[in-house]
Amino acid sequence: MTSDTRIEDIDHIEFYVGNAKQSAHYYQSVMGFDLVAYSGPETGQRDRATYLLQQGKIRLALTTSISSDTEIAEHIHKHGDGVHDVAFETADAKSLYESALAGGAHSVQEPTVLKDDDGEVIKASVKTYGDTIHSFIERKNFKGLFLPHFAKRSSPNRLGNAGLRAVDHIVGNVDWNRMDAVCKFYEQAFGFRQFQSFDDADISTEYSALRSKVMTSPDERIKLPINEPAEGKKKSQIEEYLKFYHGEGVQHIALITADILSTVREMRSRGAEFISVPASYYETLGERIKGLKESVSELKSESILVDQDEHGYMLQIFTKPVEDRPTLFYEVIQRRGSKSFGKGNFKALFEAIERDQAARGNL
Repeated sequence: MTSDTRIEDIDHIEFYVGNAKQSAHYYQSVMGFDLVAYSGPETGQRDRATYLLQQGKIRLALTTSISSDTEIAEHIHKHGDGVHDVAFETADAKSLYESALAGGAHSVQEPTVLKDDDGEVIKASVKTYGDTIHSFIERKNFKGLFLPHFAKRSSPNRLGNAGLRAVDHIVGNVDWNRMDAVCKFYEQAFGFRQFQSFDDADISTEYSALRSKVMTSPDERIKLPINEPAEGKKKSQIEEYLKFYHGEGVQHIALITADILSTVREMRSRGAEFISVPASYYETLGERIKGLKESVSELKSESILVDQDEHGYMLQIFTKPVEDRPTLFYEVIQRRGSKSFGKGNFKALFEAIERDQAARGNL
């Protein structure tokens, strides 16, 4: 992949949601995002309304349909609220689009020039797993806030951020025996490579299992783990997701913080719901993790998990699903050198998820 076709970073994540105005309030009040821009009928966008939220380098675009007969409305009817587009920043959208098609990607939108008084943006899109897409955003001739036809907007009741800084990784769930094909797609279409892999021996409990491969961009700035179900005695969290999302899609988004205890306490005080882990997990934590700077008692009180590799350690916690369907959830992560994805926590994490699955009657 040449410099012209390079993916520079995650530009934004677009959700299709049933009520974008109310969803925007949730992300502001519970997760600490700021409302920064809006696009809708008032700005010349006739078929949809989009609220752009930002915290640190994280940008979330929440989009709803203005009518019931659009592709957006169909997406929401099938999947519920969920991620539609993981958009990539690039210096040359046309070259990246052509390179992706040459690598086997299927087109959603040819390179298109979007204009307003602030200049122009070139946008193109291709399919990935399920109904999820990747858009390529080129802004070198644009001086506006986000995209053309977005107007500056702010919340009159700004609560302040929760300390979230950037996207660490975005996890996709795919169907049985689909993981290898999807990973090959990322290799051929985008020049990604495998960063780590986990099989059902790594990720399993008494009842369920899954397999996962982590794909990364050449500069390791973007990491996209891909999960598939594996055989187990009962239904795995991946099977539950596929059933209720009605297909493949984004399972969770991991967000970086520099102080996980502070961030989790802030989010929890605003109404965020996190999974809990047994007290026994913490009995030998101080012995297992070398150089642990955080208090074990404080980590225990917030149900924060810790894992280490040869580079250091990382701390992580997962929200419960943020939809009524047991689909999308979030991870809050702090890295103290570690490049891992919490392999040492998989058993405790999955047992916690299984307890919630059982409460829903879906295990």
